[in-house]
Amino acid sequence: MRRFATTDLHGCLQTFRYLVEEELRLTTADALYLLGDYVNKGPDSRGVLDYLMHLQATGYQVHCLRGNHDQSLLDAARHRWRWDWLGPRGRLPTLRSFGVRRMADIPPRYLEWLGALPYEIELPDFLLVHAGYNFALPAPEMRRDHNAMLNIKKFVYDASRLEGRRLLHGHVPTPTAQVRTKAAAHPGALGLDTGCVYRHNPELAHLTALNLDTWELTMVANREPAYAIGKR
Repeated sequence: MRRFATTDLHGCLQTFRYLVEEELRLTTADALYLLGDYVNKGPDSRGVLDYLMHLQATGYQVHCLRGNHDQSLLDAARHRWRWDWLGPRGRLPTLRSFGVRRMADIPPRYLEWLGALPYEIELPDFLLVHAGYNFALPAPEMRRDHNAMLNIKKFVYDASRLEGRRLLHGHVPTPTAQVRTKAAAHPGALGLDTGCVYRHNPELAHLTALNLDTWELTMVANREPAYAIGKR
């Protein structure tokens, strides 16, 4: 069995499918872990969710975490508005992908799937979370601080608080060259978000997967049809 992790798909269905089917050549004997943010910003949020559900329904070991944008979609659909859904770049591409005019009209099965996602996945050698942890908190509280787990951008990794396990996360877009350099050192904490959705930025614009056993990185350049996106 091979184990892979990737993150921050943000509606980039074609890129994700290419990664899974052509680069990783995922089989039902493999495990694929996704660290959240399936929706918003990119062109096909609904398509990403449909594909993830299809993989799970057809026997693939696809394990998905909750990201801050997934939580934002849930909150907006349930009439609890969030700052990151304000403005047309935040919501119009997502609404179009679902063929609706309001977040509240997104079909319930997508909201139910997102609402069931866990905040972390614990493996014998890794802890997987979307953004990270607030290591300033006592260990039990740190792993119950869902706001930090979804949104934190800076933290000081402490292996002792995770019982020696390494930490994998997404959330903060990081240049591909920087991720390659850091991964080569097999660090205690590694961010895998290489900003796939930011198709105009040559330092980002890639979807990155890590083989959890060999530390090999697979990076796929954004393959989506042209779409409007803010520059980062």
